[in-house]
Amino acid sequence: MQKEAFAALLETYQDYEINPANETAEQVMQRLMQPETYYYFITVNGERVGAIRIVDAKNGSRKRISPLFILPQYRSRGYAQAAIREAEQRHGVYNWSLSTIMQEAGNCHLYEKMGYRRTGVPQIINERMTLVHYEKDDPA
Repeated sequence: MQKEAFAALLETYQDYEINPANETAEQVMQRLMQPETYYYFITVNGERVGAIRIVDAKNGSRKRISPLFILPQYRSRGYAQAAIREAEQRHGVYNWSLSTIMQEAGNCHLYEKMGYRRTGVPQIINERMTLVHYEKDDPA
């Protein structure tokens, strides 16, 4: 499912070293077995349409979303937004970080409308792609 969800991005940006579509099954399993990892499938009517991985050490440090993906045929239906809301309910609303592709305006818009703000210096991956970083903190 992860390969299918990221295949078009791999073709567009040719980010072979970091794209989740290029990960082996062993690499995925290794990441999922990390002690701070929480992995949730996104389901619609009992069918898996995506997933979200949360890294949360449960010690007050910043939590991370990496990755979040929805199968292409289920995108633009609010499932990613619902998954983030559910993750925030389970792991706390604030003190989050994530990274996304700057050229993917829809991704940036999603995170910004959910209260994440762009931080740090953009990271140029190649001539096609730049990563941007987001954080969500308590506004108080």
